[in-house]
Amino acid sequence: MTDEEYGALRASAALWAGTSVLITNGYGEVLVQHVDYLETCLLPGGGVDPGESPAQGAAREVMEELGVAVVVERGLAVDWVSAGSVGAPAAMRFPGELLHFFDGGTWDEERIGAIRLPEQEIRGIEFVEPSRLPELMAPRDARRALSALRARVNGAGAVLLEDGLPIVPTVLDRVGVLRTPRARHRFPFRAGPVPDGLAVRESWGWLFAPDGRVLVLLDSATGAARLPGGTAGAADDGDPVGVLVRAVAEEAGAEFGDLVMLGHLTAPGERVARVRYAAALTELGPAQPHPVTGAASVRVLATPEQALELFDWGASGTEQLTAVHRARERLGIPRAARQAVTEVCAATAPARPDVNLS
Repeated sequence: MTDEEYGALRASAALWAGTSVLITNGYGEVLVQHVDYLETCLLPGGGVDPGESPAQGAAREVMEELGVAVVVERGLAVDWVSAGSVGAPAAMRFPGELLHFFDGGTWDEERIGAIRLPEQEIRGIEFVEPSRLPELMAPRDARRALSALRARVNGAGAVLLEDGLPIVPTVLDRVGVLRTPRARHRFPFRAGPVPDGLAVRESWGWLFAPDGRVLVLLDSATGAARLPGGTAGAADDGDPVGVLVRAVAEEAGAEFGDLVMLGHLTAPGERVARVRYAAALTELGPAQPHPVTGAASVRVLATPEQALELFDWGASGTEQLTAVHRARERLGIPRAARQAVTEVCAATAPARPDVNLS
């Protein structure tokens, strides 16, 4: 082909280029924009201008729409948006689009307070629980936003999407984490043992694998995440350690070593405590069916930081994370490197330093 013929061929296959920016607050809620030209919400972003890179376009759009300067350095996903997936009118001659998702980071109150909306286009913004995205956004937009958010939690680099769905789903995608409301415990965290006069309602454990990751249970029906542990029953006689041993064996098929007390949570007006411990895993057998539902949880290993992103704990979570790492050091366990969340699929040997529980 001549240069002219080759150029014409490539131009005939051209796609639009767009950007979206995922921004969260300290509670893990996602920033969405209410716009004056759609009934549904959007993430910050828009089309890439001629001669502009996607990252440059993302930073420009955030400045134009929110009035805040950002440095866009981390990609979360690239979505191939097919020509027929958006219901565009024929007159638009929509050829399809490559939509680049970028991580806008976690914004503190000062930065959120600096937001200034333009006079037109953006009617307002709000931070919403990830599970609300499907009700607020068009289905295709919600799919890709949740896929990008899972990619951020997973921490293994940018993912490739087709019409909002990953071409290689992770365990977080397969189970559908964040599609239902996260466990919300924004109660004060108090280090140390439970004081006299408080009954133990719940007992939960940060259980460490040898590489420093912790065991997290995902509900196979809802995608909800939880730490191993459970609610005290009459047979537990108010013993928090007994509650934890029983619940971890029943739901996770696991055993653990010596416990380190982290502290407890208390809700205002209640005289009960929700206890938190840390320990090293010593045995991880087959997954056990839930005693009520009959379904086995999906067991994954995640860094403590990744685990925290699956809960809505606010400042309590940050304080708890500090206590978790103190306990980890006390237990002689290394700090986990950032890596993909992995599923624990089968029985393993006791957790020695040379045993990989992933």
